[in-house]
Amino acid sequence: MPFELSHELKAAHERDSLARQDFVSSLRGYILNDMAAGMKARFEDEVEPALVRSLGRAVQSQDEVHAAMRKDTYFKFYSSVRYNAQEMVWRAVIPGVEAALPDLSRQIDRLSSHGGGSLSLNPDLDIPENVAGLDVHLMPGGYANTETAAAGAVYDNGLAVFSAGFMGPNLDDIGLSMSNYVKRRFPDFHPARILDCGCTVGHNAAAWAQTFPDAEVHGIDVSASVLRYAHGRAQSLGLPVHYHQMDATDLAFEDASFDVIFTSMFLHELSLKDIKAFFVEAHRVLRPGGLLINMELPPNQELEPYDQFYLDWDCYYNKEPFYRAFRDQNPEDLIVAGGFARSDYFRFTVPQFSFTDEDAFIAAVNAPPSFDGETGRLSASLNWFGFGGWKAKI
Repeated sequence: MPFELSHELKAAHERDSLARQDFVSSLRGYILNDMAAGMKARFEDEVEPALVRSLGRAVQSQDEVHAAMRKDTYFKFYSSVRYNAQEMVWRAVIPGVEAALPDLSRQIDRLSSHGGGSLSLNPDLDIPENVAGLDVHLMPGGYANTETAAAGAVYDNGLAVFSAGFMGPNLDDIGLSMSNYVKRRFPDFHPARILDCGCTVGHNAAAWAQTFPDAEVHGIDVSASVLRYAHGRAQSLGLPVHYHQMDATDLAFEDASFDVIFTSMFLHELSLKDIKAFFVEAHRVLRPGGLLINMELPPNQELEPYDQFYLDWDCYYNKEPFYRAFRDQNPEDLIVAGGFARSDYFRFTVPQFSFTDEDAFIAAVNAPPSFDGETGRLSASLNWFGFGGWKAKI
């Protein structure tokens, strides 16, 4: 059976839909593990030797790898199957979500009065073109095309199929891993206010609320749809999170008002101009001694050309046009440009908190970061990469 959501807003899919989801999830696992391993072996055994002979030197960039692989039948087949599987994720869940929408809306209305969370929407907000005009991740209609909770529900149900259980019981392993890294790496740091930027359905904001139950947790996104869903989702889990419709490049919060600002797989959806604007805003609203922490795929400078090429597949074939431009950057330089001191920059890798015993997780927290082709990839040996900076104390 496919991985199922464990909160009250999960859609009640019929057996045919569940069978399709199970097939798609298994297919994605086969693509991202078996087919990916076969493609890398083909590169190493056949494509790379021919490319080295042609260049008269070793391969130096992912562009050289990509140009050679685009001519290869294996890569063409791999990309075709992976692209179609991505579309199949959404097709497998949309009918069930559409059938569940009336009841879903009633559930959200009922849950809105429960718990300590809140929802604040801004109908006058200009939705950025990278959200309004793009079906990111090939999700039909994108993330902000409706005033109902439909986009949030499609994303949550689709992510459950997409991740095949690798992202934890509530799709919150990234938030749990990052927050527990902070809790264990900096035991004397006790944040009172936490902000998740680009929170979509709030799965990771809720994880921060779980890890730091005494903190006031906020989440922002530009999409009213995902926020409506996020609010109901958090309420159903009994986790008080305050959601706001807001652009991360123009935060409507006072100076020095948060102890932690967090993002997850958010920066690569922004242009470099917007990334830089966000870091300036993050520095502004952090309190002295506060922490900016971002989870992303590792920067290209840390990886071999083939692994760079493999991880940047989404930039070219998954409607994520800013993906590579971000990963080509030096995260430390971006942090410093935002106003953080270079000496206050940090980076780390940790295993998945949801599937790692306490001793192993703590050992990883205190170890130097390590990078390989599995870092950030949904696989049995997955490690998350994080980086950020401390705002200097006055």
